[in-house]
Amino acid sequence: MNSQVRIRRSRGAVCGAALILLGLWGGLAPFVGHYLHFGFTPDKAWAYNSGRLYLSAVPGGAAVLGGLAVILTRSRFVGVTGTLVAALGGAWFVAGTGITTNLLKLTSISAGTPLGFSGTAGQPYTVHAYLEVLALFTGVGVLIVFVAAVGCGRVSILSARDAADAADTTFYPDYQAAAAGVPEQSSYPTVTRYPDSATDPFPEPATGQFPTAAGKFPPASGEFTQPSSLPPGNPPFGEAPKPFTPEAPA
Repeated sequence: MNSQVRIRRSRGAVCGAALILLGLWGGLAPFVGHYLHFGFTPDKAWAYNSGRLYLSAVPGGAAVLGGLAVILTRSRFVGVTGTLVAALGGAWFVAGTGITTNLLKLTSISAGTPLGFSGTAGQPYTVHAYLEVLALFTGVGVLIVFVAAVGCGRVSILSARDAADAADTTFYPDYQAAAAGVPEQSSYPTVTRYPDSATDPFPEPATGQFPTAAGKFPPASGEFTQPSSLPPGNPPFGEAPKPFTPEAPA
């Protein structure tokens, strides 16, 4: 694995643990909050309906999975992907109810009514009802998105410690096993650029294959004494006139 991809597991430990706790709270609180009269209708603990499944359990599970990925992985890509999954779960806590009711028109998927709400038409939310909305949906979703953003920044940066870990092959046990199977080369082989005269790989040509210099060229003593091929006689041109001088006028 590339040294720029490896990270320490402690890099996202705090953010991953926070994502796991927030995801467990957001996914389980609607099922157990009724013991303290804190939650949404139906007013019964561990009661299952589609609203609690799709608006609480599913985004809570996404936050938990993202937190586990951030804690357990040593890969930068896996850590960033885990934070993105957790952030999507947090965003669904905030906007899931409005999306399913107003955009998708799925009236069967509903979060219910806060137990602290009196139910009277036109009556504003009480402090109790407002805290239930914040604690189980809006507030927990915003916290999950914030922690996921911090965790994404933590696992995505390349620090000086990462460079030091990349130079230290003993930091990761799996690299020790991989390095043990590769033999180390103590030195580079010596390359002979020119052949030795004693062991010349190019043998001399066989005798008689090429003519010798004596048979191919005339000897040096007779190089300029060969008879001319021109016929004997007077030269075709006369002597050149003498240049004009004051002592010997033309």
